[in-house]
Amino acid sequence: MDQNNINKKKIINDPVFGFITLQSELIFDILEHPYMQRLRRIKQLGFSFMVYPGANHSRFEHVLGASHLMGQAISVLRLKGHEITEEEADAVTIAILLHDIGHAPFSHVLENSLVEVAHEELSLLLMNEMNRQFNGRLTLAIEIFQNKYKKKFLHQLVTGQLDMDRLDYLSRDSFFTGVAEGVVGIDRIIKMLNVWDDQLAVDLKGIYSIEKFLIARRLMYWQVYLHKTVVSAEFLLIGILKRAKDLFSAGHQLFATPTLEVFLKNNFTSQNFWDNLNVEGKTVLEWFAQLDDNDIISSVKEWQFHSDPVLSSLSKSLIQRRLFKVKLKKKPVSKKWKEKMLQHITDEITGDPELAKYFLMTGEITNNAYNRNTENIKILFKNGKVKDMEKASDINLAAFTKTVRKFFACYPKELDIN
Repeated sequence: MDQNNINKKKIINDPVFGFITLQSELIFDILEHPYMQRLRRIKQLGFSFMVYPGANHSRFEHVLGASHLMGQAISVLRLKGHEITEEEADAVTIAILLHDIGHAPFSHVLENSLVEVAHEELSLLLMNEMNRQFNGRLTLAIEIFQNKYKKKFLHQLVTGQLDMDRLDYLSRDSFFTGVAEGVVGIDRIIKMLNVWDDQLAVDLKGIYSIEKFLIARRLMYWQVYLHKTVVSAEFLLIGILKRAKDLFSAGHQLFATPTLEVFLKNNFTSQNFWDNLNVEGKTVLEWFAQLDDNDIISSVKEWQFHSDPVLSSLSKSLIQRRLFKVKLKKKPVSKKWKEKMLQHITDEITGDPELAKYFLMTGEITNNAYNRNTENIKILFKNGKVKDMEKASDINLAAFTKTVRKFFACYPKELDIN
């Protein structure tokens, strides 16, 4: 079919924001690209559906919603006298559409295990490749994404304390999980946006909406993103993939989709991606662009029946939702406690101390609702002066600026010890 004859001015019905209109034909073409369509096959909230059954929405829905909010923000800023050209409007919308394009399957969980490259770097790699395919038409969007464009506030709309990414995911994740604490006044926040000295700011009238936004973000992290059952499922998957990689490296045969097998057999570095390393007829980036949640789940589902008892046991625990217990602690897990638990696992489950390590995961989770060290939220007063949110607010925001750390141990429920 002739692409020129396709109606590209589509209207999309979104359950959170209603009807979303695509603002240009280029944006339609980007959404149609296989890299973007891959986001339909990656859950926005990873394993949160194991706690909140409705949390099955995808990253594709999220970036669509974020692009819709970007359109609203552009309109508000233009009405307040800030110049944003059509080219800039398209570019910043494309930047928000593509900001998540480099996510590995199951959200952040595999970023440091299966693929040891940050999703922001992978997003940039995929953007560069798409820009090549689109004959340089994404260049300005990439400059904004990297904060290399002269108008810095455009980058802040994509990545910042009040970016369209956060405004969408708080509303969307709250909607699909049913966690009402995540509901924020998005319309009011966007209508209160302004620009001061090339920095994104918020009109004073919007300060209470920002306070609610910070509270909602903090609560959503503990109730949804860092829920201990979700943490259990995530680290169980990390353990499963580690065992699968170890079996592959030892010469064992096990089922895996061709795409997943490439990543299980190799430990790719960031440089491998930038160098376009060729593996079995495709570059590493091309392989990554094929990797999604389906590769993981279909493989783990088969591994339930593998002859290796560790892989089989861990896979059954995940697929059948017999998740490990997560014990949260205020201090790091002690070496003495770890040794005691590993011995307990050896005695009761594996019979082999080397295999026991697959059944115990320890680490830390952190929550920081407002990071004043990276970028402050600026409140714009009627006299044209600005104050940092922390000084402008009449509530104590110390709890939001402080990074809360919780340490955890994850292990089979039946082996609970003090």
